[in-house]
Amino acid sequence: MAKHLTSPKLSDRSGPVIIGIPKEIKTKETRVSIIPQGVRQLIQAGHQVLVQQKAGAASGFSDESYTQVGATLVADAGEVWEKSDLIVKVKEPVESEYKYLRPGLSLFTYLHLASVPALTDALCQNKVTGIGYETVELEDGELPLLKPMSEVAGRIATQIGTYLLHANHGGKGLLLGGVTGTSRGLVTVIGAGWVGLNAADVAVGLGAEVVVLDIKDHKLRQIEERFKGKARAVRSTSQAIAEWIAKSDLVVGAVLVSGDKAPTVLTKEMVGSMEEGSVVVDVAIDQGGCIATSKPTTHAEPTYRERGVIHYCVTNMPALTPRTSTEALTAATLPYVLKLANLGIQKALEQDSALKLGLQTENGKAIHPIIQKLFPKWS
Repeated sequence: MAKHLTSPKLSDRSGPVIIGIPKEIKTKETRVSIIPQGVRQLIQAGHQVLVQQKAGAASGFSDESYTQVGATLVADAGEVWEKSDLIVKVKEPVESEYKYLRPGLSLFTYLHLASVPALTDALCQNKVTGIGYETVELEDGELPLLKPMSEVAGRIATQIGTYLLHANHGGKGLLLGGVTGTSRGLVTVIGAGWVGLNAADVAVGLGAEVVVLDIKDHKLRQIEERFKGKARAVRSTSQAIAEWIAKSDLVVGAVLVSGDKAPTVLTKEMVGSMEEGSVVVDVAIDQGGCIATSKPTTHAEPTYRERGVIHYCVTNMPALTPRTSTEALTAATLPYVLKLANLGIQKALEQDSALKLGLQTENGKAIHPIIQKLFPKWS
């Protein structure tokens, strides 16, 4: 493996740094962390950017499009990881990438540590500074780096659910919007965050009957104002969920607790109350899932059937639309990448309270309060 080129570590200094963009290797992950235009901005700021060959190919960005803006192409993933001060990814490192983790490395990506204990161990054992997109949080509670992929995942959830309801995919053979003289299908969305809003948007557009449940009054008001009667807002209780799930053709699980494991809001009995051939899509699966019968799936094997209900629980749903997803992700993350590179980790965290909440591991310790709660041995 190539010798690391820079010293001292990024967390202790500012000035030009080496930023690495490895090719994503999670199953059928098609996104890339930064588009060429974003790389150009980093290089114009005085930094060097290493891009693994074909990292952007599945998103529609050729190697040439990166070299044209000044990036350095690297054939070997290990060399990208070893030579870089700051690695910028889309998804959390998979097990085969743990060998690249080392002291002095900073990693900026979706981490979702609540559902990957082994990664927490690897980051802490190797003293990696791990900053997770999903816990970067503004003063008003907004999660700016989670929002773009939540919007994509919400829309995909309803589209996939519609597709799986077709009889040739094992579904009950229902057209959600119905036609003249038939009843419409019922879509129930659990959670009125960005995932839920976008899932409901698509369902309403298809002409389905739509119900959105949430525990917060302001979220329910937002549903009413947004859809003007085309989607029903219901306060989320166990009884209300059970009532609506039993009647639903498609259920979208869109529950989020920032950085923490998702609460289980649908029991096995609730899933069992649905008609055979109905569909559940658990978008919360990145954080462990909010449906008792959920288990992570991949784009290679995206579905399974339990209690007669089709389950779709892919942990990287936005990879289905890599061009849109990559462009949206870069637009959100690039200002933070620039700040980390220009100022160094410590100064960037000191000056940006939202970014500071993204810090999850540092110097062998869990830093974020929720990660400390979930993994006390690293506190």
